[in-house]
Amino acid sequence: MKSKSRRKFIQQSISAGAVAGVGLLGNKTSLAQSAASSNKVSGANDRIRVGLIGCGGQGRNDLIKMLRIKNIECVALCDVDDNQVAVARKAVDEQAGQKPEFATRDFRKLLEQKDVDAVIIGTPDHWHALPMIMACQAGKDVYVEKPLSISIGEGRAMVNAARKHNRIVQMGTQQRSATHYAAAIDYVKSGKLGKIRVVKTWAYQDWMGNIPVAPDTEPPATVDYDMWLGPATKRPFNKNRFHFNFRWYWDYSGGLMTDWGAHMIDIANWGMGVKAPDTAMSVGGKFGFPDDAEETPDTQQVLWSFPGFSMVWEHATAIGRGPEARDHGVAFIGNNGTLIVDRGGWEVHAETERNGNKRAYKMMPMPRQLAGNEDYHFLHVKNFVDCVKSRKLPISDVEVGHNSMIACHLGNIAYRTGRQVKWDVENEKVIADAEAAKLVMRDYRAPWKLPNLS
Repeated sequence: MKSKSRRKFIQQSISAGAVAGVGLLGNKTSLAQSAASSNKVSGANDRIRVGLIGCGGQGRNDLIKMLRIKNIECVALCDVDDNQVAVARKAVDEQAGQKPEFATRDFRKLLEQKDVDAVIIGTPDHWHALPMIMACQAGKDVYVEKPLSISIGEGRAMVNAARKHNRIVQMGTQQRSATHYAAAIDYVKSGKLGKIRVVKTWAYQDWMGNIPVAPDTEPPATVDYDMWLGPATKRPFNKNRFHFNFRWYWDYSGGLMTDWGAHMIDIANWGMGVKAPDTAMSVGGKFGFPDDAEETPDTQQVLWSFPGFSMVWEHATAIGRGPEARDHGVAFIGNNGTLIVDRGGWEVHAETERNGNKRAYKMMPMPRQLAGNEDYHFLHVKNFVDCVKSRKLPISDVEVGHNSMIACHLGNIAYRTGRQVKWDVENEKVIADAEAAKLVMRDYRAPWKLPNLS
């Protein structure tokens, strides 16, 4: 009886939040009032009140990390799945002793709450852009999970929204806040490796295997499935497309290229100080599991060109031995040596040159520098909170995130069109390819529409 009463309370709370008659972009008067009330954080000791949009595993993890910081309070929860809200509410109570009362299935209702200063967006990837943009319009700062968006056009609109409304927006590429990654990037920028000619990035995920084909069914009674689809194409409910596995369908994400590429390409961009490539080529396919339920390739390689160097991506599912015998990493390959960095640490391998009948190192090699025991996910969340207070740009500012995603999206565009894609870096446009250009921005299902923020 107790569990049934709890479920009834949660469902009533959510239903009360998802009031009928809310306009496409929410109640504009309410959003304007909310923006005025949340226009700034006046002091370092002020309480920051947070709402979570997308209460699944990653969103909850972000929130629990944030609640470890002094004067952070969770005041609102949003998810189209009532069960996810229940799990998040329990976690907030157990981990932080807080009991957020407001819950809704409709993120627009959360954004209307005047007591919400900042939001965490932990939704499926196809639901990152609109909530983030509308949060900025409502005067909220935003911590949005990676990948920033599922199209380049959405990413640019997100940057424009953050700048127009002067909002702090951090993308959840937490490696940017890791001390050992920062040390490795400092070494790359020192010039000791010599001229860097190739950058290799990869993710070999042996934990991913076959997802059997499953029939369409009715959605669970606890889920607002139409809201879950949002701007994505209308399709029958299928469990394979729902929750975690949404990543392997083009409607909602970009496969491993955007899921792990968001991390690895970000580190490559950081080290090389670049924005985006000028061409992309890709090959691959469903070579490991041709008959399973996934759409995105289980095996893929991408080659990008930049002025003065090239960059390579590789991924494979159900295989754990990638380049350098690692399941993930980034390698900066220079004339003098190669630096390899992953989440466990970094090292430098020296090149040699012939000196008469002997060979000598061109530089001093560097043994493995192990990552420490720091919780860099927490440090990343804390960086966001610190910037909400100071109004300084965070370490993974929305434009940094957008730039890192351009290469990922171009890689997928090249894969899907089957040809080289040429890219105007400055103007963010495909050159002379109408089919590829259409994939720079995805179609939105009515009545959802991306605001024009150019």
